[in-house]
Amino acid sequence: MASTRVIKKYPNRRLYDTEISSYITIEDVRQLIVDGEEFEVRDARSGDDLTRQVLLQIIAEHEQDGEPVLSTQLLSQIIRFYGDSLQGFMGNYLERSMQLFLDQQQQFRNQMGGMLGQTPWAMMNQLTERNLTLWKEFQQNLSGSVGQPVTPKPKGNSEPGKHEPGKRER
Repeated sequence: MASTRVIKKYPNRRLYDTEISSYITIEDVRQLIVDGEEFEVRDARSGDDLTRQVLLQIIAEHEQDGEPVLSTQLLSQIIRFYGDSLQGFMGNYLERSMQLFLDQQQQFRNQMGGMLGQTPWAMMNQLTERNLTLWKEFQQNLSGSVGQPVTPKPKGNSEPGKHEPGKRER
Protein backbone atom coordinates (compact mmCIF):
# COMPACT_ATOMS: atom_id res chain seq x y z
CA MET A 1 0.00 0.00 0.00
CA ALA A 2 1.47 3.34 -1.08
CA SER A 3 1.73 6.11 1.46
CA THR A 4 -0.07 9.42 0.99
CA ARG A 5 1.90 11.92 -1.06
CA VAL A 6 2.90 14.98 0.97
CA ILE A 7 3.05 18.46 -0.49
CA LYS A 8 4.55 21.19 1.67
CA LYS A 9 3.30 24.74 1.42
CA TYR A 10 5.82 27.42 2.29
CA PRO A 11 5.10 30.95 3.57
CA ASN A 12 5.95 32.35 0.13
CA ARG A 13 2.96 30.28 -1.12
CA ARG A 14 5.16 27.86 -3.05
CA LEU A 15 4.24 24.19 -3.07
CA TYR A 16 6.89 21.51 -2.74
CA ASP A 17 6.12 17.91 -3.73
CA THR A 18 8.20 15.69 -1.45
CA GLU A 19 7.71 12.64 -3.69
CA ILE A 20 9.44 14.16 -6.70
CA SER A 21 11.59 16.64 -4.70
CA SER A 22 10.46 19.59 -6.76
CA TYR A 23 8.34 22.71 -6.56
CA ILE A 24 4.96 22.41 -8.25
CA THR A 25 2.15 24.75 -9.22
CA ILE A 26 -1.48 24.78 -8.14
CA GLU A 27 -2.30 23.43 -11.61
CA ASP A 28 0.01 20.47 -10.92
CA VAL A 29 -1.98 19.79 -7.74
CA ARG A 30 -5.19 19.89 -9.80
CA GLN A 31 -3.66 17.33 -12.15
CA LEU A 32 -2.88 15.05 -9.17
CA ILE A 33 -6.59 15.18 -8.31
CA VAL A 34 -7.62 14.42 -11.90
CA ASP A 35 -5.17 11.49 -11.93
CA GLY A 36 -6.69 10.13 -8.70
CA GLU A 37 -3.53 10.60 -6.60
CA GLU A 38 -3.93 10.60 -2.82
CA PHE A 39 -2.13 13.54 -1.25
CA GLU A 40 -2.21 16.03 1.56
CA VAL A 41 -0.89 19.57 1.74
CA ARG A 42 0.99 20.46 4.92
CA ASP A 43 2.26 23.80 6.20
CA ALA A 44 6.05 23.58 5.98
CA ARG A 45 6.57 25.28 9.38
CA SER A 46 3.75 24.03 11.60
CA GLY A 47 2.76 20.81 9.84
CA ASP A 48 -0.92 21.89 9.84
CA ASP A 49 -3.13 20.25 7.22
CA LEU A 50 -3.86 22.78 4.47
CA THR A 51 -5.40 20.35 1.98
CA ARG A 52 -8.93 21.81 2.16
CA GLN A 53 -7.63 25.36 1.67
CA VAL A 54 -5.71 24.34 -1.44
CA LEU A 55 -8.70 22.43 -2.83
CA LEU A 56 -10.94 25.44 -2.25
CA GLN A 57 -8.35 27.64 -3.98
CA ILE A 58 -8.41 25.33 -7.02
CA ILE A 59 -12.22 25.46 -7.12
CA ALA A 60 -12.24 29.26 -6.77
CA GLU A 61 -9.74 29.71 -9.59
CA HIS A 62 -11.65 27.40 -11.92
CA GLU A 63 -14.98 29.02 -11.05
CA GLN A 64 -13.56 32.40 -12.16
CA ASP A 65 -12.39 31.04 -15.51
CA GLY A 66 -14.78 29.77 -18.14
CA GLU A 67 -18.16 28.26 -17.36
CA PRO A 68 -18.75 27.97 -13.60
CA VAL A 69 -20.08 24.74 -12.11
CA LEU A 70 -21.53 26.39 -9.00
CA SER A 71 -24.24 29.01 -9.55
CA THR A 72 -24.50 32.11 -7.37
CA GLN A 73 -27.80 30.80 -6.01
CA LEU A 74 -26.26 27.45 -5.05
CA LEU A 75 -23.26 29.12 -3.39
CA SER A 76 -25.60 31.41 -1.44
CA GLN A 77 -27.63 28.45 -0.24
CA ILE A 78 -24.49 26.60 0.86
CA ILE A 79 -23.29 29.67 2.77
CA ARG A 80 -26.64 29.84 4.58
CA PHE A 81 -25.96 26.39 6.02
CA TYR A 82 -22.86 27.51 7.93
CA GLY A 83 -23.85 27.72 11.58
CA ASP A 84 -27.25 26.17 10.88
CA SER A 85 -28.32 23.05 12.73
CA LEU A 86 -28.36 21.21 9.40
CA GLN A 87 -24.75 22.07 8.51
CA GLY A 88 -23.50 18.53 9.17
CA PHE A 89 -26.32 17.08 7.10
CA MET A 90 -25.50 19.33 4.14
CA GLY A 91 -21.91 18.10 3.72
CA ASN A 92 -23.02 14.49 3.89
CA TYR A 93 -25.84 15.15 1.42
CA LEU A 94 -23.52 16.83 -1.09
CA GLU A 95 -21.01 13.98 -0.84
CA ARG A 96 -23.74 11.38 -1.42
CA SER A 97 -25.20 13.40 -4.30
CA MET A 98 -21.79 13.64 -5.95
CA GLN A 99 -21.26 9.90 -5.52
CA LEU A 100 -24.67 9.23 -7.06
CA PHE A 101 -23.77 11.46 -10.00
CA LEU A 102 -20.43 9.66 -10.46
CA ASP A 103 -22.18 6.29 -10.30
CA GLN A 104 -24.62 7.47 -12.97
CA GLN A 105 -21.73 8.63 -15.13
CA GLN A 106 -20.12 5.20 -14.84
CA GLN A 107 -23.41 3.52 -15.65
CA PHE A 108 -23.72 5.79 -18.69
CA ARG A 109 -20.24 4.85 -19.86
CA ASN A 110 -21.00 1.15 -19.41
CA GLN A 111 -24.20 1.43 -21.44
CA MET A 112 -22.52 3.38 -24.25
CA GLY A 113 -21.12 0.20 -25.79
CA GLY A 114 -24.46 -1.61 -25.91
CA MET A 115 -26.68 1.19 -27.11
CA LEU A 116 -28.80 0.45 -30.14
CA GLY A 117 -30.84 3.13 -31.83
CA GLN A 118 -30.22 5.78 -29.18
CA THR A 119 -27.64 8.50 -29.58
CA PRO A 120 -25.19 9.17 -26.74
CA TRP A 121 -26.52 12.72 -26.45
CA ALA A 122 -30.10 11.55 -25.92
CA MET A 123 -28.98 9.34 -23.05
CA MET A 124 -26.83 12.12 -21.56
CA ASN A 125 -29.78 14.50 -21.82
CA GLN A 126 -31.97 12.05 -19.88
CA LEU A 127 -29.37 11.75 -17.11
CA THR A 128 -28.89 15.51 -17.02
CA GLU A 129 -32.64 16.14 -16.83
CA ARG A 130 -33.00 13.60 -14.02
CA ASN A 131 -30.12 15.17 -12.06
CA LEU A 132 -31.50 18.66 -12.67
CA THR A 133 -34.91 17.57 -11.36
CA LEU A 134 -33.31 16.08 -8.25
CA TRP A 135 -31.31 19.28 -7.62
CA LYS A 136 -34.35 21.50 -8.14
CA GLU A 137 -36.36 19.42 -5.67
CA PHE A 138 -33.50 19.60 -3.18
CA GLN A 139 -33.15 23.36 -3.58
CA GLN A 140 -36.91 23.88 -3.19
CA ASN A 141 -36.96 21.76 -0.04
CA LEU A 142 -33.83 23.49 1.20
CA SER A 143 -35.00 27.04 0.61
CA GLY A 144 -38.41 26.22 2.08
CA SER A 145 -36.97 24.91 5.34
CA VAL A 146 -33.92 27.08 6.01
CA GLY A 147 -34.47 29.64 8.72
CA GLN A 148 -38.07 28.70 9.42
CA PRO A 149 -38.98 27.72 12.95
CA VAL A 150 -40.59 24.38 13.51
CA THR A 151 -44.09 24.96 14.88
CA PRO A 152 -46.11 22.16 16.42
CA LYS A 153 -49.58 21.55 15.01
CA PRO A 154 -52.35 22.60 17.40
CA LYS A 155 -54.38 19.85 18.96
CA GLY A 156 -58.01 19.51 17.95
CA ASN A 157 -59.73 21.56 15.26
CA SER A 158 -57.42 24.29 14.01
CA GLU A 159 -60.05 26.47 12.29
CA PRO A 160 -60.94 29.52 14.39
CA GLY A 161 -64.58 30.04 15.28
CA LYS A 162 -65.45 26.37 14.98
CA HIS A 163 -65.80 23.95 17.81
CA GLU A 164 -65.70 20.23 18.08
CA PRO A 165 -69.01 18.35 17.91
CA GLY A 166 -70.44 17.62 21.32
CA LYS A 167 -68.76 20.60 22.98
CA ARG A 168 -70.52 23.87 23.72
CA GLU A 169 -68.97 27.29 23.32
CA ARG A 170 -68.91 29.49 26.40
